[in-house]
Amino acid sequence: MSYQVLWVPAAEEELAQLWMETPQPNRITAAADEIDARLARTPADEGESRGPGRRILLVPPLGVTFELIPDDRLVRVLDVWLFRTR
Repeated sequence: MSYQVLWVPAAEEELAQLWMETPQPNRITAAADEIDARLARTPADEGESRGPGRRILLVPPLGVTFELIPDDRLVRVLDVWLFRTR
């Protein structure tokens, strides 16, 4: 059984801004799609813990902070940012 993945409005707006500002929007789209897919399948196994119920996941070039609500089978993406890999 999968989880529902919801992006809070502020995270959606930031994702849209990142997409509009990058010279390679397809990379942003691909990373966001992978984040959604991974969080829908096994959110508790993704990324690293950042306190009770919160985790961080990096899928280059994006990073997200998300909240896991297991009883509701819900994942809320709280924050998104662009990071550079070496």
